[in-house]
Amino acid sequence: FNCCGAGVITEADPDLAYLLNAKTLAAAEALGLDIMTVCGTCQGTLGGINKVLQTDETLRNRINVSLKEATGLAYNGTVAVKHLQWILVQDYGLDTLKRAVVLPLNKLAIAPFYGCYILRPASAVRFDNWENPQSLEKLIKALGAEPVLYDGRTKCCGFPVFLEKEEIALGMVGSRVAEAKGQGANAMVTPCPLCHMSLDIYQERSGEKIEIAPGQDRKMNMPILHLPQLLGLALGFTAKELGMKHHFVSTASIDDRLEGK
Repeated sequence: FNCCGAGVITEADPDLAYLLNAKTLAAAEALGLDIMTVCGTCQGTLGGINKVLQTDETLRNRINVSLKEATGLAYNGTVAVKHLQWILVQDYGLDTLKRAVVLPLNKLAIAPFYGCYILRPASAVRFDNWENPQSLEKLIKALGAEPVLYDGRTKCCGFPVFLEKEEIALGMVGSRVAEAKGQGANAMVTPCPLCHMSLDIYQERSGEKIEIAPGQDRKMNMPILHLPQLLGLALGFTAKELGMKHHFVSTASIDDRLEGK
């Protein structure tokens, strides 16, 4: 298995992106397995390329020539790519998940942040409504927390823009976080590590790039969680076990709320 290319390789060299992702798909196919990803960008990139390879036999055959030369593998188009959040909702089941909860997160208001890639391309997304997705909200409720509705939940985190226009990307980060905070969120959760990185690492700098309401603090202090971390908290894992001490924006406020402080 290898990196999906995060959409960047697809723009620079589509055939290379097809080949790299076909290698991953063929490796899973050789094992007789589908692919679960915990990355929204992988879902969009790998899932989107999978859809193309499944429906375009001419392209698949051409890519398979290079794939066989490089790895000895070929991809026949039989693999499904599915994100953890959809597996939890559709396959594992919300009722089963509720029964597994050790620490209900009922003291938290969580803003779901889908980002771009997990919902696009729409032709490859069969598990959620890309215009009005609900899977993250369902998971947040199943874990006992309150989902926060806000405008920016399906917009871009800015990650793809940082390479070209950092100022614009910082404004995008700031807008997403400010929107969530303005609706009362205690934390944000995302299914995408790249969204997590953007919203966490660049949050402090982003506050200077956006318009804020009078009296509002530009330092937003919004904890950002990757979806498995939110699950882990509800299943009884500690913040230390979940790596939350390594975040750029402190997650201590989450612990305090859960402990009733």
